Amino acid sequence: MPANQETVILRVEEMSCEHCKKSVEGALQALPGVSGAAVDLKKKEVKVTFDPAMLRREELENAITRAGYTVTG
Repeated sequence: MPANQETVILRVEEMSCEHCKKSVEGALQALPGVSGAAVDLKKKEVKVTFDPAMLRREELENAITRAGYTVTG
């Protein structure tokens, strides 16, 4: 991982299917500065790799909220 990248894991309880997975990953990957987003439906988590010089965690959470889901942790 390049030095300017950070990875966070966000808990999103409402995700339960492939549609949820694609919605959350797509919302995050559309943000400039996000280099990866991977949902784990079993764990109800999304792992996001991003450039912290371009984005804050709050902006990641807002993108998930706009997609119709709630970050719970």
